[in-house]
Amino acid sequence: MKRTARAFWIGPPGHGEIRDVVLPDPAEDEVLVRSLWSGVSRGTETLVFRGGVPENQHATMRAPFQEGDFPGPVKYGYLNVGVVEEGPAALLGRTAFCLYPHQTRYVVPASAVTPVPDSVPAGRAVLAGTVETAVNALWDAAPLVGDRIAVVGGGMVGCSVAALLGRFPGVRVQLVDADPTRAKIAEALGVGFALPADALGDCDLVVHASATEQGLTRALELLTAEGTVLELSWYGDRKVSLSLGEAFHSRRLVIRSSQVGTVSPARANRSYADRLALALDLLADPALDALVTGESDFEELPDLLPRLASGEIPALCHRVRYTDIG
Repeated sequence: MKRTARAFWIGPPGHGEIRDVVLPDPAEDEVLVRSLWSGVSRGTETLVFRGGVPENQHATMRAPFQEGDFPGPVKYGYLNVGVVEEGPAALLGRTAFCLYPHQTRYVVPASAVTPVPDSVPAGRAVLAGTVETAVNALWDAAPLVGDRIAVVGGGMVGCSVAALLGRFPGVRVQLVDADPTRAKIAEALGVGFALPADALGDCDLVVHASATEQGLTRALELLTAEGTVLELSWYGDRKVSLSLGEAFHSRRLVIRSSQVGTVSPARANRSYADRLALALDLLADPALDALVTGESDFEELPDLLPRLASGEIPALCHRVRYTDIG
């Protein structure tokens, strides 16, 4: 008898559906995973949902186990935590993280799953992909003891960066966001908070993650002379206007991009697996539970994604809950 599962697909942009899929029998070097949780990364996944991936970025933006092509139909996602039901003895029964889309069960190479440490609850482990992005950003940024730092944009990535920066000794960290409700999240993460107009200046480093040109402009304004903006935002097909006149050159400001698709050159001796394992270890901190701001059942995804994409649900990470449904 064929083994089946259920998967969430984006059909035409702006529309989602759940489809039945047939699973292959796992080969000797593969695992069968039953999903426990997956996470919706609101920025990237809602951009994909609305069909906003530029054509020249279709290859770059492919998720590791994506099926279909942009703009759709496409099965997309990369924050999945499940239990290994079949596979090598060392993994059997283990809770593991995988860069897999929203699907009730799936078969992947054993090398594609990373065991979740016993110190990390499965529900929190869905954050691993975002914390991994934050790790890579900080490898790129190389903050120093005593730095004055702002993180502009209190979304999932910005909050993850702020949480890790808050562990650096002697560092002044302020999360900057136009939404005053983000102050509670900043407090839970152990960092300061300010609305954009009230943010502290003279920053050595500003990490920008608001995906708005207003946020990027404000990030530059907050820098001290010869300071750096590390740009983490993904704008998709949107154009960004930025004034580089006035004091940009005289103050010798720097804008540098960072993207998780490549391990930071500053840590070229580390592998993707090393980086992900580090992110999972860092998730032992219960303060990071503040990044999970909503929860729904898997079957609700077709109705949930339009509400996340429109901003009706102002989530950071929205967690998807699975029961044994196929």
